[in-house]
Amino acid sequence: MSQLKHLGKQSTQPIDQVDLIDWAGGPIHVRLECMEFSSMCPVTHQPDYGQLTIEYAPDAYLAETKSLKLFLWSFRDRKGFNEALVDEIAETLFKQVRPKWLRVRGAFNPRGGIQVNATAERGDTAHRAS
Repeated sequence: MSQLKHLGKQSTQPIDQVDLIDWAGGPIHVRLECMEFSSMCPVTHQPDYGQLTIEYAPDAYLAETKSLKLFLWSFRDRKGFNEALVDEIAETLFKQVRPKWLRVRGAFNPRGGIQVNATAERGDTAHRAS
């Protein structure tokens, strides 16, 4: 089993590295939903709220979910446009977890009457779920 730094321990701050769990199982599709994602608008400095859905086909590792929560917490006080943050999260998780395929979808609460939905994918789409 991979070393877990956060599961079962008290957490008082966000992190930048997701813990990994060894995966030796067969083909599987993992879907994780974060219903309370938040960040800050880079222009107005007002909070942006939304939902993130992270889907992936693991290769050798699973993303441990408590550390994923702490990783996503690191974006709470970050300034960034919704689309750029979705892309950054996808890139970072793809590099850290090293899945066969990964998709991050962000559905952000409307601002000024417009809702932003952004999707970023990485990896071999042959492993993509429908």
